[in-house]
Amino acid sequence: MIYICSNCDSQFPKWQGQCPECGKWGTVTKDSEKKAGKKKAEAAIDAAKPFKLSQGQSKKVSRLNTNIKELDRVLGGGIVPGSILLLGGDPGIGKSTLILQAASLINEPVIYISAEESADQVRMRLDRLKLNGDKIDFLPEENVETLCKTIKQEKPALAIIDSIQTVYSDDIDAEPGNISQIRTATVKFLETAKKNNIPIVLIGHVTKDGQLAGPKALEHLVDAVLYLEGDQNHHFRVLRTVKNRFGSTKEVGIFDMQDKGLVEVKDPSKIFLENKIDAPGSCLTAVIEGSRVFPIEVQALVSKTIFGYPQRKASGFDVNRLQLLTAVLSKRAKLPLGTQDIHVNITGGLKTKDPAVDLAVCLAIASAYTDKALPKDLVALGEVGLAGEVRSVNRLEDRVVEAKRLGYKNIITPNDAKTVVEAIQKLLQM
Repeated sequence: MIYICSNCDSQFPKWQGQCPECGKWGTVTKDSEKKAGKKKAEAAIDAAKPFKLSQGQSKKVSRLNTNIKELDRVLGGGIVPGSILLLGGDPGIGKSTLILQAASLINEPVIYISAEESADQVRMRLDRLKLNGDKIDFLPEENVETLCKTIKQEKPALAIIDSIQTVYSDDIDAEPGNISQIRTATVKFLETAKKNNIPIVLIGHVTKDGQLAGPKALEHLVDAVLYLEGDQNHHFRVLRTVKNRFGSTKEVGIFDMQDKGLVEVKDPSKIFLENKIDAPGSCLTAVIEGSRVFPIEVQALVSKTIFGYPQRKASGFDVNRLQLLTAVLSKRAKLPLGTQDIHVNITGGLKTKDPAVDLAVCLAIASAYTDKALPKDLVALGEVGLAGEVRSVNRLEDRVVEAKRLGYKNIITPNDAKTVVEAIQKLLQM
């Protein structure tokens, strides 16, 4: 038997007097009782008549350009009218800065709603970023019903909610930031956006686990979910999407955090290779992010373990994948790594899951273990299988062309080395 709250639809295995999610009393009932009430209501509802999608003509949607090319690229060409976007990221990563820059460049009326900052604080940020805020109307309000009514009345080109965790609805008896409050607020904003054809941007916080605070379920309600990623100790920021109903989820935007805000990086191919040193344990490769190719540097450090169990740690690379590649090197290439600590780092703060990085990781580990530096112009491309074979990767030609454009001529691909053993032998002979 399942018990369901009639207020927030939360489910429980046993009856409770008060719903722990929304705080309402006497709303938890048996599933069968709720279904019986729904059946009575359904009896008085008339059926709707569907129509063929082939009937009529599709309207051409005119997207709202933010005039930030990297942001528009990630969105698929701009913000679609009537859509609702969710922007997440770590505290201080630059979410509010990015969206405030976009608001000042749109050159159309924008409402900036913030319950976290005062008008003076927002003005100070505009002055620091040297932005023009003439088209931005500020509203320090927390009530969702008031906000929706204001948006309907003002009809701005864009509405920004900073942040979704601070607003509340009178329909829910819970504190702001509660999952029920966040879900209810998002549904009301979604209804406002769709009915009035006004795009709304929701800014959300990220927890220690790297997830959007509270409402992971909000991803199913909104049209697009964007994450602003980056290391606080690095000045580069990566904007990517995990959901986009109006564009690709593979595109990324690269920004440089400076005193004047987030600056677009026009040639990201060079930024991840700055400060590269020619030392053992360093290998270059090329990853695909959306339609773009990024050369990156893979660093590895191999040292004898001082504990009973060797450590395997990685930054920007999957640790489980590192464990697998280490096992392949030990078994197929006969490298005695069982008593060695292995640390792998993707420089520049970039996180990647591209399988083409496998060969570069293996060569970097072998280089670090043998204490022999790789050639300066070496680039390794390929996925490594459990049998030690080097497999081909998608868009190999594009990766090779980009590497050659940057001046790298010594490129190892699956066509040059069929196995990881062959690749390591090439390394020892260089």
